[in-house]
Amino acid sequence: MPDKPKDFWDKAAVFLHPLGGLMTALAVAVVGVMGSQVLDRRQSLETNARLYSELMSRREEAESNLRKDMCVSIIQNFLRPGLSDLDSKVLNLELLAYNFHDSLNLKPLFLDMQQRLAASSDPQRNTFLQRVNRVARDISARQLFSLEGHGRSFRRTVDLDELRKAGKAGVPLEGEKIEIDGKTCQVDLRALGFDENLQQLLLRLEVKAPEGSDKSDTRVTFNIGFFDFPMIDNTRLANGLRCAVTLSALSRTNADLATVCFPAEYAGLKDRPYYDEVIQKLQAASRDERLGKGGALP
Repeated sequence: MPDKPKDFWDKAAVFLHPLGGLMTALAVAVVGVMGSQVLDRRQSLETNARLYSELMSRREEAESNLRKDMCVSIIQNFLRPGLSDLDSKVLNLELLAYNFHDSLNLKPLFLDMQQRLAASSDPQRNTFLQRVNRVARDISARQLFSLEGHGRSFRRTVDLDELRKAGKAGVPLEGEKIEIDGKTCQVDLRALGFDENLQQLLLRLEVKAPEGSDKSDTRVTFNIGFFDFPMIDNTRLANGLRCAVTLSALSRTNADLATVCFPAEYAGLKDRPYYDEVIQKLQAASRDERLGKGGALP
């Protein structure tokens, strides 16, 4: 029986069969090359990320060691018994304040320097005192500006003449309702007295807990002056917030106060949140996540 003549598809199959093997080999080679490039790129990114992390870690360690050595050196010079040069002491206090104001409570050093200057007969005593007060106001303003970016603040003015006439009852200041990250609190202040020698106001702070909350109100009485810095000298509230009052300006007749409320994580290194507050935040975040997914709360 004679062979059936080959049609177009038979001829195409003869031609395409070896071509298909070649295309398969090329596809495998291309995929291999592309896969190798992807792996190389990923390894390069991981290497760069690891290198960047190591560099940043070493940089932070070096900065931390530098700050530690600098702090120790300044404090040793400041507290050295034989050092009586007021200019050097003021300079060391300035260095401490500008570099470590967010991690150290510098109020005792400022008060000590204020007493030293008051008892000194140095002709430049007033100049040194102006430098000390200027540094304190500058640091307080910096911290207040930083905290205002994460919280809420308000300002009030105390009439010192009215305060003197009021006696022990003091002068109430207009309250303020503050809301931060869904947390609402009512902040009330009352000026109780003024010490002209120390330039300090005696204040009573009352922060009411949110309605329906099982937390208690916060009530505290304290002195406030130019050497009280908000990141360090603040009041712990029941809802995980902090409240700080600063003396921003003082004249013979008026005292200007700035009050700021902010989340606890922005407090200074000296005043980090307690463990129970951290646990409460984690539990609250877990509940919010379950609610967002439609899950049932326990």
